[in-house]
Amino acid sequence: MFTSCSPEPGLGELPSEYLVNASAKLSEPGEPELFLSGFQGASGSTIGPGGDLFVTEGATGTISRVDLKTGDISTFATGLPPSIIGIGGANDIVFIDDTAYVIVTLVGPQFGTEDIVGIYRIDGPETFTVIADIGAFSVENPPKTDFFVTMGVQYSIEFYRGGFLVADGHHNRVLEVTTEGDISVFQEFGNIVPTGLDVLGHTVYMAEAGPVPHNPEDGKVVAFGPNSSDVTTIASGARLLVDVEFGRGRSLFALSQGIWNEEGEGSPAFPDTGSLVQVQDDGTFSIVADGLDRPTSMEIVHNKAYIVTLMGDIWTVDNISAPPYGKN
Repeated sequence: MFTSCSPEPGLGELPSEYLVNASAKLSEPGEPELFLSGFQGASGSTIGPGGDLFVTEGATGTISRVDLKTGDISTFATGLPPSIIGIGGANDIVFIDDTAYVIVTLVGPQFGTEDIVGIYRIDGPETFTVIADIGAFSVENPPKTDFFVTMGVQYSIEFYRGGFLVADGHHNRVLEVTTEGDISVFQEFGNIVPTGLDVLGHTVYMAEAGPVPHNPEDGKVVAFGPNSSDVTTIASGARLLVDVEFGRGRSLFALSQGIWNEEGEGSPAFPDTGSLVQVQDDGTFSIVADGLDRPTSMEIVHNKAYIVTLMGDIWTVDNISAPPYGKN
């Protein structure tokens, strides 16, 4: 599933602000363990107030809250637009202080609803406010690459400079959105299918799934900043990357959904072909855990990865970082 690809450029040649800690060898990570099940249309996730894990359930328009210490699950918010075509709806979540913001996608007139594609601020367990109409912006400002979903397919949302970054995997761009709802194009790409985001300082790290058929060499983690159109490849060589996250000591991990099932654009990987991988200092990836079933997002807490899957499970992988950042 993985190939060794020449980095563009190698990590040793990266600008200092893009350097990650990839010099340590892999630790001895644990086997993937099933933590929780029963989520419906699970996709995005984040760590929020109290150190709890918050998961979007697109099938029901629900945000679930998971106590990582006890495994207890509670409903944080409900009533958001659900998915219409099996994917989309409430797709990802981020917090600013104690306030949650959710990205809703693949709804609206093109799919027979009156729902708005955009960022929803959660005001209460059953109340919310649309603060940014990304669907309208996308219709009025179409991308340079080919598309057939006029409002785009917004995959992830991340806190950035007091507002948000939103990755659109269909329109091949990252948008910057203020809390007042002002929207602009932060970075645009060719047909590379941007997915997950993470931020370190002002530098943005992004996973690329690559265009169909999602070949390994097209699965990349890249980095870019706010004042340049330059995009630097950090690592490449893993199929259908859907997320990227920093671990301890600036170690960098990515989530591969696996081998594409060839059923059509936007369809997921075959079951049990996904992997958690780590960036290496030669610009490739090393496998931390494999055999994952269609993962969609992950969060790293201390030295453990919490991996959300399309089938509604949360899996954990322990001891993912090597000493001195992980356990001996």
